[in-house]
Amino acid sequence: MNVHAFRAPVAELIGTALFVFFAAGSVVANAAGIPLGPVGVALAHGVGIAVLITMTMSISGGHLNPAVSLGLWLAQKIDGRQLAVYVAAQLIGAVFGALLIKAFFSTGVARVTSLGIPQISGALSLWEAIAIEAVLTFFVVSAVFGTSVSPLAPKVGGFGIGLAIFTCTLVCGNLTGAAMNPARAFGPALVSLDWHGQIAYWIGPALGAVAASALWRFLLLPRDVTELA
Repeated sequence: MNVHAFRAPVAELIGTALFVFFAAGSVVANAAGIPLGPVGVALAHGVGIAVLITMTMSISGGHLNPAVSLGLWLAQKIDGRQLAVYVAAQLIGAVFGALLIKAFFSTGVARVTSLGIPQISGALSLWEAIAIEAVLTFFVVSAVFGTSVSPLAPKVGGFGIGLAIFTCTLVCGNLTGAAMNPARAFGPALVSLDWHGQIAYWIGPALGAVAASALWRFLLLPRDVTELA
């Protein structure tokens, strides 16, 4: 057995678990009376993912998001098998992250917040929520291509991506929860058995990832890096 073959999926699993724990956990903590507020919750999402991407980038590429893996597969930066393995690892990691929240926070507040699951505003229709998630994910996946994939990218680790997620969460967190990541929504939903609006967090990010991938693959990336890595 080649142990090194498991390095990348294990990194994706652990990284996603920690991201869900800190990101969704910030929502639960805020509801529990810790005064994080919208800025604090946005910082937990943005700074948390920035550190985790930087931590796992040299091992797995630091995807930690099925939408990112989808975008990179469409851009032919990873193959189909790697996409399947990464997405499975990310979803399993998200469930572990949600279980950690359930273990560490009081039952009452965890139940009220459904373990920090992203929530769609009552003022939005489902299609409006999908559109918002698509636009936000387009921005985040574009940040991945522009700060990580492109050979001309600045050497900033995951912090460019983290800033993108911080901005999206701060501006649109009260509209859709600004998930931009199916795993971020899936883990808490499965553990809390709350599937309300879940489809928005799959269709929206998928559409955003497809659009961003097409833009970067066919227009913005230098021609010599559009082949399979």
